[in-house]
Amino acid sequence: MTLSRPPSGFGQEATARRRRWLEEHAGRPFEDPPLDQPEELRGIIENHIGWMPMPMAVAGPLRIDGTYARGEFGVPLCTVEGTLALSMSRGFLLTSLAGGITTRHLKQEMSRSPVFSFEDIVQLPKFLSFIERSFESLKQVAEATTRHGELLRVDCYPIQNSVILDFVYDTKEACGQNMVSIATNEACHWITAQWDGPVRWLIESNFNGDKNPAAKTVLCGRGHHVVASARIGPKLLRRVLRVTARDVVGAWKLCVRGSQLAGVVGMNKHVDNALAALYLATGQDVACVAENAVGVVDYDILEGDGVYATLTMPSISVGTVGGGTRLAAQKRNLELLGCTGPSSSRKLAEIVCAAALALELSLGGAIVSNEFVDSHAKYGR
Repeated sequence: MTLSRPPSGFGQEATARRRRWLEEHAGRPFEDPPLDQPEELRGIIENHIGWMPMPMAVAGPLRIDGTYARGEFGVPLCTVEGTLALSMSRGFLLTSLAGGITTRHLKQEMSRSPVFSFEDIVQLPKFLSFIERSFESLKQVAEATTRHGELLRVDCYPIQNSVILDFVYDTKEACGQNMVSIATNEACHWITAQWDGPVRWLIESNFNGDKNPAAKTVLCGRGHHVVASARIGPKLLRRVLRVTARDVVGAWKLCVRGSQLAGVVGMNKHVDNALAALYLATGQDVACVAENAVGVVDYDILEGDGVYATLTMPSISVGTVGGGTRLAAQKRNLELLGCTGPSSSRKLAEIVCAAALALELSLGGAIVSNEFVDSHAKYGR
């Protein structure tokens, strides 16, 4: 089914039209679920006192040809930034008219990186050898704590009189932050019980960049690693964004210079906007935006003066089970996206990456055409 654009406008009737639009294209009713009961919030929040209502929008149509996400989607967003939903919808329209966004899910690796410290550096070679030959035992101990997680490897990084161990897991449908912490903790206790000699350890060395922007994350990834691309012809660039391919590529070259001068980690304008809005709507840990917003955008001029836009996101920390995905409204939104069951976390990660690329295209167009300030003056205040 081909999605039309969501109806525009403010007021109750406009909201009702958009709800009917979403119901039609999702093929299911869109209803506001009852609030979760306080006793159901264990593991999500402590010291609960009530609820903070937040507005939710829908953006569409998002057309994806991915490894796990295929088809057209109306995407739920929670934000208090005016213009965001409209800008994302414009990016969705642009890419849908161009044939859609291609996504590929490359890997899923969530990590925890404890550090072991010794009295002297002479212990390092022996410890590294011990870890290497103990992988199967570590795997057995770690995986005994979880029904779904799988320990893929343990990478060793010696530094000074210590060794950082990066425990890398496939967490299946869960984001897995707690899963990998519990599993790694048990493995560390096993290590200290088997190691012959004094050793101190911490469960986290901050090496894995958990909730921190890091160069390591750009290189190695953490969570879901997804790449997205779109090919936009010259007519669509002029019609939807009112720009040319040379405008886009030239402007991005200048933005790269500014990013390099500022020491920006990653290379994008604002993928964090797409991440935060989608994370809030689908029950993700929003603090992970700091870590995940290290995507790398690039633009090339195609033969015929079109644009080939790409976005690499090495870190997307999302899941479809556990945590805030248990909340009724967030669970409903995941169901609207079809993100339930096997490989659903990978599907969600592809939707997130595609939405971020579409938003980058729309924002880039607004800056090049000098419409950025006017649009925020009109819709953002």
